[in-house]
Amino acid sequence: MSINAPEFLVVIPARLGSTRLPRKPLADIGGKPMVIRVAERAQQSNAQSVVVATDSPEIQAVCDQYRIECLLTSADHPTGTDRIAEVAQLLKLPADTLVVNVQGDEPLIPPELINQVAQTLADNVTCAISTVAVPIVDAAEITNPNVVKVVLNRANEALYFSRATIPFVRDPDSKQTITHLRHLGIYAYRADFLEAYTRLDPAPPEQTEALEQLRALWNGYRIAVHTASKAPPAGVDTVEDLERVRRILAS
Repeated sequence: MSINAPEFLVVIPARLGSTRLPRKPLADIGGKPMVIRVAERAQQSNAQSVVVATDSPEIQAVCDQYRIECLLTSADHPTGTDRIAEVAQLLKLPADTLVVNVQGDEPLIPPELINQVAQTLADNVTCAISTVAVPIVDAAEITNPNVVKVVLNRANEALYFSRATIPFVRDPDSKQTITHLRHLGIYAYRADFLEAYTRLDPAPPEQTEALEQLRALWNGYRIAVHTASKAPPAGVDTVEDLERVRRILAS
């Protein structure tokens, strides 16, 4: 850990109910459940602690077996951010604590990426959240609504996130070049923002785009964005994704 590395903790939200891949957090990857693989990756970062947040006693029992800290949270949370906010309350985290949200379906997440999102928030004291983007290199992703795009201001803070093509290139023959950015779903938050988030109503653009980070922008919170040079390995959404990750770890 570098001298200036910030202190932070990682929270991994893990729901047992998944429509596309049932019981996803407990899917076996090389002899270990996926949620354990994710937690072990997070433990390789500079995090002071790693906590799994779940609504499932079964997931909690698996975490206990592997000596991974786990907190049982409400089954009624509409978003992963709400679940992480409950963890912040349960742990009575000081207002300035940095909390990194690592998705429970990212068993190949680079520990350096976790460190970077925490460092970005620590370096941007006026921001409540930080996240990561990467340049889009496949032109088909620019128009793919499953690929979330982000546009930044000159301070590398998010102006807007969208499933639409942003920015839209009005004149394709123009000599001006623009790099479209893909948003990656890893966040760091300040604990006082998490506490405030639970009191914010869903925002119209959030509901339209189905992107919960738009609730923060709608309410005036600033989001710092680190642009990484390349995308990390993809997470697990489907059976095919699961088989790909199994092959990578087996090799």
